[in-house]
Amino acid sequence: MRATRRGAVAATLALAATSRAARAVPPPLATHDVAVVGAGVFGAWTAEQLRRAGKRVLLIDAWGPAHARASSGGESRLTRAAYGPDEIYTRMAWASLPEWKALSARAGLPIFHETGVLFFGAGDASDAYLAASLDVHRRLGLPIEALDARAMVSRFPAIDFAGVTQGIHEAGFGALMARRAVQTLVADFVRAGGEYRAAQVAPPATPQLAAIQTSAGEVQARTFVFACGPWLPRLFPEQLGRRIFPTRQEIFFFAPPAGDSRFAPGRLPGWADWNHGADLWYGFPDLEARGFKIANDAHGPAIDPDSGDRVASAQGLADARAFMARRFPAMRDAQLVETRVCQYENSSNGDFLIDRHPQYPNVVLVGGGSGHGFKHGPEVGRLAARLAIDPAAVTEPRFSLATKAETQARAVH
Repeated sequence: MRATRRGAVAATLALAATSRAARAVPPPLATHDVAVVGAGVFGAWTAEQLRRAGKRVLLIDAWGPAHARASSGGESRLTRAAYGPDEIYTRMAWASLPEWKALSARAGLPIFHETGVLFFGAGDASDAYLAASLDVHRRLGLPIEALDARAMVSRFPAIDFAGVTQGIHEAGFGALMARRAVQTLVADFVRAGGEYRAAQVAPPATPQLAAIQTSAGEVQARTFVFACGPWLPRLFPEQLGRRIFPTRQEIFFFAPPAGDSRFAPGRLPGWADWNHGADLWYGFPDLEARGFKIANDAHGPAIDPDSGDRVASAQGLADARAFMARRFPAMRDAQLVETRVCQYENSSNGDFLIDRHPQYPNVVLVGGGSGHGFKHGPEVGRLAARLAIDPAAVTEPRFSLATKAETQARAVH
């Protein structure tokens, strides 16, 4: 009887120990260390930086890397380090440039075209911007060239510099082929061991985010990065619904005169003109025989990224032709060969958003490219990856959610 009782007690104790052990077993490990939602330039570079850090990374996008409606889609983007007094962006542009060159070197077709970049203008706003750009570059020991009107007329004969007093030229910068860059980066990411999935992501709905729901099923991860461009307000309406402002931007491509080498890369740089009222017009040479590109950097009307009209307006075309007639007289009657409507996804003042979600400590929000973000993709990815990996990492104050207001007052150009 005593032996039986001792056996029963032992069995009870063993059962209790087993039960405690079962309760102490941690839940299964998340399938991924980090899931990155959005395969534009910010999301793709964040995923790649995380992969390089040894993390198991899943990259998700609803329509594909640099798709037609993405802010990272389209043909080309300017890369430059002249940012007036905003030294932080000068530093980021210079730090990102070697990454773009390396990506271009291993791609089948060029991603970076070293056309040089020319900023020019006259008047108080232009003078202050150019002077501050020169000051920042010289203080940091970076190359930049100040040009007067006579020098610009001699070197860039396609441009009519009437009314222009000064310019700055960055020979080592130029154009990035946007769609090709992002698609190449994502392909490299997958070949190196990252995972990509095409799926639509539902807005997070739980107080502790351990998984997200997608059209392809549930995704579990330790950390999530949302880099969804103009769709960020849809996923986080409370935090970002009134702090990210998608605007409609029109782009035009024109055929240069036949056989006119003045519009070819190497003769015409990427350029930006401060001399057209309150607008800043910018453009590119005839890259890869696609046409002379021109666009107005002024913020357009609000756009819904899903349903917004993607047809260029007659007024936008008329404005582009009027500008070309003034500044590029040989293009006065040029044939229009292509138009495009994309969007900027602006923060209140043009600074990026790279910060943790205020309620989800394992969620990083990345956005606010504001029309100038593409060139900074490698550095944005590095900063976002650091926040995702290191709980002690602190965001750059200018990129914090707390600095994003509900009224647009653009301060970064």
